[in-house]
Amino acid sequence: MTRALRAHEPRGAGHSAALILVVTAFALLVLPLFGVPMGGVGTKLIHFGGVVALLGAAAACHVLPDELLERWHVVPAIALAGIALIGTLNTLTGDASAGSQAFYAFPVLWVAIHLRTPAVVLVTASALLTDLVTLLILLPTAAALADFIFFGAVLAVIATLLVRANRTQALLVEALQRQVTIDSLTGLATRRAFDEALETALHHPVPGGTSLVLIDVDSFKSINDNHGHPVGDDVLVHLARVLRGRIRAEDAVLSRLGGDELAVLLPGCAVDVAARRAEELLHAVRAEPLVLPDGTLLSLSISLGVAHLPRFSRDRRALYTSADAALYDAKRAGRGRVALAPA
Repeated sequence: MTRALRAHEPRGAGHSAALILVVTAFALLVLPLFGVPMGGVGTKLIHFGGVVALLGAAAACHVLPDELLERWHVVPAIALAGIALIGTLNTLTGDASAGSQAFYAFPVLWVAIHLRTPAVVLVTASALLTDLVTLLILLPTAAALADFIFFGAVLAVIATLLVRANRTQALLVEALQRQVTIDSLTGLATRRAFDEALETALHHPVPGGTSLVLIDVDSFKSINDNHGHPVGDDVLVHLARVLRGRIRAEDAVLSRLGGDELAVLLPGCAVDVAARRAEELLHAVRAEPLVLPDGTLLSLSISLGVAHLPRFSRDRRALYTSADAALYDAKRAGRGRVALAPA
């Protein structure tokens, strides 16, 4: 439930809230100038007290850090408080006009833009219920229901359309994120995702340091030349499946850096353990040849270079350069083997 009340972007929600609250406070402040009845002293105190409260909430939304906006559920809380204030003022002033009901649109449209669906349903239902109760107090039942059905339908439809638009946008953003972080051919992490994971590993060191294994398909150009590029793609997909079956996603990042070069990032992994895991990957690939479309088996071989950084080192370039040098040592030594970079 807590997650459902969180804003998509707390800072954006806070800034737009501040703007809406200031506009609403100004509108309430000038209402008496247009002949809107203010009732007795108590009503006036609530009215102007509401103006002060709105301005105070606007200032809070502008200055509070994101984590407090999230932790205190400021966005839905302000929306619900605004609905209560609108209903109270409408009742005290005896105002059942369309203009007075229009104020309910502010909190509903605001949360429809910034919050997830459960919170939008909560706020919209609260606005509709408050409006219905207020209308039933101020108007004959038939007139109250007629006004409520018209205004409630408009408010609910607008909120629904905004929620659907936000959901479509979220799906598009998610699809773009997948394109950025997941390789479309192999399903492995992209170079960008790998770089981000490496940066995180080096800036949040854990015991054991960080190990990197670079992997290259032996004679990949010959495979493409002899069997065609579609088979070359099949090799990469097959290789990704074999490696993924030997690597736990919880403690390693398996990535396609480009072409036939793959990488395994192992945070918190000592060099001897990384070397042993590289040997396991080498033997796993040898043990599982690729079945070609005509049924023949294509044996595959990989070369692997292993490098390691101690716990408190952040030399990302040195880690990659060392693993790359070790990989070429493995290739020069005859391919199909694991080579370790010097400590």
